[in-house]
This record gives sequence, C-alpha cells and structure tokens, in this order.
Amino acid sequence: MDYTIAFFAVILLLPVFIVLFILTSWDTGFPGIFTQQRIGRYAKPFTIYKFRTLDIETHRKSSFGRWMRKSKLDELPQLFNILKGDMSLVGPRPDIPGYYDQLQGDDRNILLLKPGLTSEAGIKYRNEEKLLCLQEDPLQYNDEVLFPDKVKMNLEYYNRLSLKNDIRILLKTLSVLKK
Repeated sequence: MDYTIAFFAVILLLPVFIVLFILTSWDTGFPGIFTQQRIGRYAKPFTIYKFRTLDIETHRKSSFGRWMRKSKLDELPQLFNILKGDMSLVGPRPDIPGYYDQLQGDDRNILLLKPGLTSEAGIKYRNEEKLLCLQEDPLQYNDEVLFPDKVKMNLEYYNRLSLKNDIRILLKTLSVLKK
C-alpha cells in the first residue's frame, strides 16, 4: 500500500514538486532540498528528505519557509523516502539520533516499525515548534514531556497495528491539514 500510494502521489504531485523545488531554491539557496540523518527501523540511520525552509547563509526561516512548515509541504519529499523503503505512510515520525535509538525495554518495540509520514503523535504535536518556543527550556520540555508522550502514543500504535487504524490516521491527517 505504501509504495503504490507514494508512487502515484509523486506522479500526481510532480508539477508541485518542481514548483516548490524552484521556489525553495530561490528562497533559501540551492539546492532547495534539506537532508538529515534520522533513526529508522531497527535503529538504522537513514537520510530524510525535506524541502529547505532555512536560508543557507543566515540559518533563519523565511516567510515562505514558515508557510511551508505550517502547511507541512516541506515534508512532501518524504514520499521518496517511502519509495526507497526507509519510511511508511503511517508510523512513528523519525527523530534525530539520541532519542529512539536510546530507548530501553519494551519501548524499543517502536524500532520494529518503519518511521512514518504521519502518526497520532505527529498529528497531536503538529505545532511542536511553536509549543517548544513557548517553553523556558525547550530541550528539557522535549525530553521530559513531549518525547515520553510520543513514545507512549507510538507504543499504543504498535500494539493496535492494523490497516483500519492506518486508514483512520491517514484520514485524520488529511482533515487536520485542511484546517
């Protein structure tokens, strides 16, 4: 299902990809694609693709970059991660090294799943960046509040793994993106 949907989505959205690539390259510097190491299935690192939202020279978000992040269009290139087999449509959002790869005990079951383009935790914390900006110590808040809650939610997803649940999460994601 993942590969088929991603394949047709890439074909259908190819004009959008081209336009966004040109705009992000012009806005933030060439190339308009951002890559970063994330932790994938079995704690194996992989390279994630996103449209760049920060200027290469100033390292600041442009107004276009802020819009891209808010609309989640910066994450469209992750469809190529799905085609490569690094990601799934639904699953725990991939994190940087130092989080999922450090899990212990039953929490490591999350690593049996491919990271996803969307998840319940991703929906709940879709405005995570804004939430962290409101905190006195954003890193501590992430480590003590957000990340443990995401682990809990991702374990619930793992324990209720089903096509029906994936479809529900995909539909919920689409409804949230329309807002």
